Amino acid sequence: MPIHNKVLSNDHFRKHWQMRVRTWFNQPARKIRRRNNRIEKAAKVFPRPIASLKPIVRGSTIRYNMKVRAGRGFTLEELKAAGLTVQYARTIGIAVDTRRVNKSQQSLTLNTQRLKNYQSKLVLFPRKVNAPKKGEATKEEVSKAVQTLKPFTVKSAIAVTCEQTPRKPTEAEKKFSAYATLKSADSKAKTVGIRKKAAEIKAAKAAEK
Repeated sequence: MPIHNKVLSNDHFRKHWQMRVRTWFNQPARKIRRRNNRIEKAAKVFPRPIASLKPIVRGSTIRYNMKVRAGRGFTLEELKAAGLTVQYARTIGIAVDTRRVNKSQQSLTLNTQRLKNYQSKLVLFPRKVNAPKKGEATKEEVSKAVQTLKPFTVKSAIAVTCEQTPRKPTEAEKKFSAYATLKSADSKAKTVGIRKKAAEIKAAKAAEK
């Protein structure tokens, strides 16, 4: 028994942890099953790609916005810039997101170019092989068509370039203090009204004399 006002000891040494160990012996079999499912899906949707085309978007918040990832779908503005309608885009394997909105010209240009590149490589099978319509593939193009078996990659097409070559800092740059400059600007912004009022009073007194 513990002395004085202390917690009573209630130790648990027989927890039988061996009965609750999580095992993953089914992992290799699941890998084979997923592969077989992909092959089955590719055969089922032939000659279409196994995955739809997704846009390039950036993660939300400051923590993740430097990384690019695949989005839910292309915006209405991006489809319009590429000369596509929502109904037609969905029939040729392009994902559409009616809720997402473009907040920069950069993302709009990037995804519009992505759509145009996709259209340039797209082989659209005609419903009537002998009488293909405008935009549909010919017999030769149909015979040479290859199915895309991998999801479309998402890579940033924005080239990161350095505007200046490395150089030694000048004496003025060494003496410059960003913290002091910001504090001074902040102080001036806070006291701008007081300074203006004091200047007006001083001018009024000078005029009375």
